[in-house]
Amino acid sequence: MAREQAGSEGLADLKVSIQGFLLAYSAGLPGRRKAVSSATKLMATSGRPCAIGVALMRMITTTSELSALCGVLAKNEYVAVDTEFLREQTFWPLLCLIQLAGPEAEAVIDPLSPGLDLTPFYKLMADPATVKVFHAARQDIEIVYLKSEIVPTPVFDTQVAAMVCGYGDSISYVNLVKKTTGIDLDKSSRFTDWSRRPLSDKQLDYALADVTHLRDVYVRLKQTLEKTGRTPWLQEEMGVLTSPSTYDAKPENAWQRLKLRVKGRKSLAVLIELAAWRERMAQSLDVPRGRVLRDDALYDIANQLPASADALGQLRTLSDGFARSQRAKEIIDVVKAGLARDPKTLPKIERSEALSAEASATLELLKVLLKAAAAEHGVAPRIIADSDDLEQLATSDEADILALQGWRRTLFGDAALKLKRGELALTLVNGEVRAVPAAR
Repeated sequence: MAREQAGSEGLADLKVSIQGFLLAYSAGLPGRRKAVSSATKLMATSGRPCAIGVALMRMITTTSELSALCGVLAKNEYVAVDTEFLREQTFWPLLCLIQLAGPEAEAVIDPLSPGLDLTPFYKLMADPATVKVFHAARQDIEIVYLKSEIVPTPVFDTQVAAMVCGYGDSISYVNLVKKTTGIDLDKSSRFTDWSRRPLSDKQLDYALADVTHLRDVYVRLKQTLEKTGRTPWLQEEMGVLTSPSTYDAKPENAWQRLKLRVKGRKSLAVLIELAAWRERMAQSLDVPRGRVLRDDALYDIANQLPASADALGQLRTLSDGFARSQRAKEIIDVVKAGLARDPKTLPKIERSEALSAEASATLELLKVLLKAAAAEHGVAPRIIADSDDLEQLATSDEADILALQGWRRTLFGDAALKLKRGELALTLVNGEVRAVPAAR
């Protein structure tokens, strides 16, 4: 293929040849070889240089190739998207592959290729005319946001859509493909180190399958949603996924991901300051949070409130010699900063109290009713209400939960309130739980 330094005429030829490749990919390897042969002849007659091996492997490595691909995909109603990344040894994810597939084109992008500008990809992600289809979208969207400050929109998450369509809670991609298309996916390359180059044809085929079959899953789920009138339900669920606040890694909010195992307000203040310090340190060093300080050490420090390096060294959650490190001095300063915080600036933490015997019994009945309602309407129980929602509902008819709003109230919430008032009873009909009017 023509390299990036080719002139505008060469770029036009390049786009034509790439589109030919893309349209031939779905035919498998023989089709790709035929496309390669045709493009070779086209570019040979035009006198333009080429590097056909890239196309044969379906790996986009230059900005001009990426621009041509995204130009093709942007003309379609949707594009299936997936990413492969590494994060085990770093704080920030290392983006290793991007897979894209539209109705007529599919390809793998190599973001590690020197000089590759991902701007065309980000522009496609921001295009409001093209639906971005993901499976379990959160981590993929997070990577796009961290790299570009763009949240893909509009979004269709097939895992969430599957919950709305009754395929169960958080179904895996492999199982969803099997249930919707009957195809068994090859899982032999799932432990690939995607940062290594070169990648084999088998590995690229495995990666590309994450989006080629996603197209079929999307079409089937979309048809089901439209047939059942549940498309608005899914759109409501996409709100959190498309909010930038979902992906902001602000150090001052790092405490929110922790279990608040602290004894009092002073310890809470120190825990908040420690979590922010660790987050900043992990980000600047690009290492996992636990590499800076483990969670159990955070809790230990926040509860013991050491005022000196020697006191810090007495904690069992820290390694021998830690007290003599520079990091220990920083932690002591963080503890002092936490103790100096104005209590009025601390967040209010709702402590859950043990349920009464009556509320516990009500909770168990609500769980049974939820499963029955979910089965009757063909949706996953968790998308209607989670365990926290049910606990709140067991103790209050005015609970501020989604289960008492919109379509969830219609499917479950109203019946739940009637069950609590004694207006409904649960019974078995042919082995299935049913809610029936209570006898008066």
